[in-house]
Amino acid sequence: MSRIWNFSAGPAALPEVVLQQAKEELLDWHGIGAGIMEVSHRGKHFTEVIKEAEADVRELLVIPAHYRVLFLQGGATLQFAAIPLNLLAADASADYLITGAWSKKAFADAGKLPLAGKLCLAANMEDKNAPASGFTRLPEPEAIALNEKAAYLHLCGNETIHGVAIHDDAWLDGALPSVVPVIADMSSSILSRPLDVARYGLIYAGAQKNIGPSGLTLVIIREDLCARAANNVPAPISYKMQAENDSMLNTPATFAVYLAGLVFRWLKEQGGLTGMAAINRVKAMKLYAAIDASQGFYRNHVAISCRSNMNVPFNLLTPELEAEFVREAEAAGFMGLEGHKSVGGIRASIYNAMPVQGVEALLLFMADFMRRRG
Repeated sequence: MSRIWNFSAGPAALPEVVLQQAKEELLDWHGIGAGIMEVSHRGKHFTEVIKEAEADVRELLVIPAHYRVLFLQGGATLQFAAIPLNLLAADASADYLITGAWSKKAFADAGKLPLAGKLCLAANMEDKNAPASGFTRLPEPEAIALNEKAAYLHLCGNETIHGVAIHDDAWLDGALPSVVPVIADMSSSILSRPLDVARYGLIYAGAQKNIGPSGLTLVIIREDLCARAANNVPAPISYKMQAENDSMLNTPATFAVYLAGLVFRWLKEQGGLTGMAAINRVKAMKLYAAIDASQGFYRNHVAISCRSNMNVPFNLLTPELEAEFVREAEAAGFMGLEGHKSVGGIRASIYNAMPVQGVEALLLFMADFMRRRG
């Protein structure tokens, strides 16, 4: 059976060459007579894997030496609680920028905790009257209410559900005071383009979009913030303790780390993040151009300057037509195109592992569907 075109938002497609290598090494990694997931996480074999993975992701993202790289568990969602528990001291405040479902969830989850500090909304871009989704754009800098003494400012770099994205790290310079550490959920945009890590205090990302399989979370944290972590935080979610133990405070997700390392190597072979960004721009440009040229048959509601290069949500004329689109797409070999259950519609996720050919195949299907149903 041939592989389908996988447009799933996550867990998402992995590069086929990575899966082939993992298949070849599944029973016997580098001649040791066992798979890498079967050996001790403290032994020399896995230590080699995790050290190489860290070195490669540091090279790809040009991570400064005074940042720690952590390979954690629990998904990005666990970080919604870990961040304030680690970094929000008593009598301090933290600002949250809401631009979509995931930044909204981060604010809500932090609000459930018995924190001594205070959570503040820097801006909330939800528009109940907006078509289809409720989130369609980033705020203008002057509309963001910030406390320059805040412990941190939390944002989401790419909203997976709503397709709203921050494309340029320099946007932070015009919108945010440099004295406040910026914490960014980059689960669906990490490794898709070059990133100025030094503009952020902490970056976190669930693996299942552009890094590897689910079960792994990448955290990149500036050392001064790592040291700030409160001593009463439970050990598995303490940045300080995880850093002191090189992500091995408890057993890490060893197979996921191994696969992430293979993805990092693959990305280097694609020309690094500069090469990957060029490919991703082409894919997004082709898809948005087709949507915009459809005379309203396909509609993306996100402001053009804020459109995501990773997740492209769009609507058809009726929910019934959208359901038929998904059914016919699946029959034609396209998977994962239904929109998130909270917003409906269609969503094509075009992460790093999706080749240009896959997007071009989808465009042919979209053109044929519009010809027959328009």
